[in-house]
Amino acid sequence: MLGVPVYPGAQFLASYDAGRGQRFYMYGTTASFVDMVTFYRTVLRQRGELIFDAPATHQFEVGPFRRRRWRFPPGVTIKDFQSQISQGYPNPRPGGQPARFPTVIQIVPVVDK
Repeated sequence: MLGVPVYPGAQFLASYDAGRGQRFYMYGTTASFVDMVTFYRTVLRQRGELIFDAPATHQFEVGPFRRRRWRFPPGVTIKDFQSQISQGYPNPRPGGQPARFPTVIQIVPVVDK
C-alpha cells in the first residue's frame, strides 16, 4: 500500500491527511538514525539526501512529484528525535513501550491520481 517497505519492528504511530488526496504515515523505531538511513539506502538503492544536520533528517524520494496535484513528494523521511534536549518522540499509546522513539520514519506513498 505504501510502495516502500517499513523497517521491521517499526511501530505505526499515526497517519495524517496531507491534502490533495495525499496522506503520510508515521512509524517509530528504537533503531538508530544511522541504522535507518543505512536500511533505506539499501532497500531503495539510492543515497537520499541529508536535509538537516540538527535534528538530523534524511530524505529519500521514491517517485515523481506532481507539484500541481500534490503537496509533498512521495518518499521516506528519517528523523533523529533523540538529542541533548529530547529523549525521543513520545509514544502516542498510553503506557506503550517504548515510552519514546529515538527515530521516526515518515512515509508519503505514491498516489496515482
